[in-house]
Amino acid sequence: MRKKLLIMGLVALFATFQAVKAQIAIPQPSAKAKTETTVGLTDISISYYRPSVKGRAIFGEGSDYLQPYGQLWRAGANSGTVLSLSTDAKVAGKDVKAGDYLIFMTPGKDQWEFKLYSDLSLGGNVGGYNMDNEVLSAKVTPKKLSEPVETLTYQISDLNTESTKANIHFMWENQSVKVPVEVTYDEIVMAQIEKNTKVNPSNLIAAANYYYNTGKDLNQALEWVNTYLAAGNNSQQFWNVHLKAQILAKLGKNKEAKQAAEKSMALAKANEGGDFGYVKRNQDLIAGLGK
Repeated sequence: MRKKLLIMGLVALFATFQAVKAQIAIPQPSAKAKTETTVGLTDISISYYRPSVKGRAIFGEGSDYLQPYGQLWRAGANSGTVLSLSTDAKVAGKDVKAGDYLIFMTPGKDQWEFKLYSDLSLGGNVGGYNMDNEVLSAKVTPKKLSEPVETLTYQISDLNTESTKANIHFMWENQSVKVPVEVTYDEIVMAQIEKNTKVNPSNLIAAANYYYNTGKDLNQALEWVNTYLAAGNNSQQFWNVHLKAQILAKLGKNKEAKQAAEKSMALAKANEGGDFGYVKRNQDLIAGLGK
């Protein structure tokens, strides 16, 4: 009898295991999504779930709308929307530490409130919102979209040329909301330059490039380039000789800049793998020096 019961138990257990294995996967009504961009040296990502309009009225005044004005919202579907920052940043002009945060919003006719929340375990439970865990609350101005967006979409948009600013961009139905994000990286880069150029001299070129592009001490940048080019066969690297010409030109040393550009151009022309556009770059630099 005991043996029979044991066998029956094992059969039931096996059947349960098989049932678990045989579960059917079906598409979710609100698809999982993620958008990510590196701004400066800061990795910014938004993980979220994407509900669709499906003919419903989404934002407006009163109970006829899916998300009425003035009510706190999880800014997405399912377990909510998570913003991740790899370094400290400014969000909507306010300091925010590196980390992961839930995004909440309160839509309004003329203004929305954008909020960051530190306790991820809350998920999309708006009713459990605790002000003690609110990291940021800022008012932002929405804009009407000229073309409706069927499925909720986040982007990290409007990255500036210095890679210091971007926008968290929310779009759904007829609404568009942008929340500015600002990062700094100069302190991080300067610390790396101080440390890593001593360990690895090849980093001198990266340091010189950074100084040249950010308008820092160009004489220091030139010193680093010269030190690098003097080592081994580095002086044959026409792309780095071109950098030297650029720095000299910016310093107003036109004669020396022209000489460096001519050397870079000759090396580029002689390169069997191609000049990678450096002949033209040097020609343009020389033309810009004048006589």
